[in-house]
Amino acid sequence: MSPLPANVNAEDSRAFVTQAKQTVARATREAVRWNGPETGPQAPKGKVIALVAEDLRNGGIIGVAQGAREAAVAMGWTLRVFDGAGISTGRAKALADALASKPDGLVLCGSDAVENKLALAAIARAGTPIVGWHTGPQPGPIAGTSLAMNVTSAPIEVAQLAALAAVAQSDGHAGVVILTDSHFSIAMAKAKAMEDVIRACKNCTLLEVRDVALSDSNDRMPAITQQLMLRYGKRWTYTLAINDLYFDYAIATLTTAGIPANDLSLISAGDGSASAFLRIQANTYQTATVAEPLNQQGWQVMDELNRLIAGQAVSGFVAPIHLVNADNAGADGGKQFRYDPDNGYRDRYRKIWNP
Repeated sequence: MSPLPANVNAEDSRAFVTQAKQTVARATREAVRWNGPETGPQAPKGKVIALVAEDLRNGGIIGVAQGAREAAVAMGWTLRVFDGAGISTGRAKALADALASKPDGLVLCGSDAVENKLALAAIARAGTPIVGWHTGPQPGPIAGTSLAMNVTSAPIEVAQLAALAAVAQSDGHAGVVILTDSHFSIAMAKAKAMEDVIRACKNCTLLEVRDVALSDSNDRMPAITQQLMLRYGKRWTYTLAINDLYFDYAIATLTTAGIPANDLSLISAGDGSASAFLRIQANTYQTATVAEPLNQQGWQVMDELNRLIAGQAVSGFVAPIHLVNADNAGADGGKQFRYDPDNGYRDRYRKIWNP
């Protein structure tokens, strides 16, 4: 169910803000009990899985890869990681190298499935099942591609929740810049969802939607941050981003400029990186992230591949969304600077794979 407040006219600003605060409060609760799969095929020993990462500088991708490796050990499988380095030539080489390794299954991690459908088709023709993470704008299979399951939290709900956090924190008076990456359909869908929420907030202001390639964020964000400060001044009070990575390279500019941490709030619609947790816990600009259960999703992509290898359908599990802020950043894995739900998912999957 979408977290966007329902049946509230944008003119009814107080009701909109009140519902935003209620939605945020529900989303910050500690992890609920496991609601994923309870049954499935036993894992055969000795399978080799290739994981093609869009860019291993991305904390979300690293988290999923670490979870997949952890799961592979539990299954008696081998995981081989191929890094695309965030560029088209690197991605093409990683996919080609993965195909040449003749894996029993492939995980596409962080790359757009439609953009890479020809390479994925070649891998599928070799009889290799394919599962993805953040490869499109919705969970589930991606039409027109060979990808059987896109593992992700519901991205539109994630984006709406991030925007609602800005509405709630600002009491309905946020001046917002949105950062997105037009190379990815999931990023553009998130940006549009965040924009819709801010426009529905009567006394909020959408200052700008800025297209910045995630792979260029280390080079571009310092200058962009400086430009935004000069252009908007004190009107700029919130930044909503499709990923925490942008903030990694904006903080130094804000600090050097002497911007007080309570004058500008950074909120991310994914993925809950270690650096994001550090910033939130230290009250250093970033106030929230809609964190993905990255390690759990790493286990899930391996479980979905195990089902496909066994000739069964994927589980289709979609994890509930969760907002991390200063109040709950120490729970559910927060002491290790990540969102790792304390719901027993490892034992649940082990029981399926090794009954």
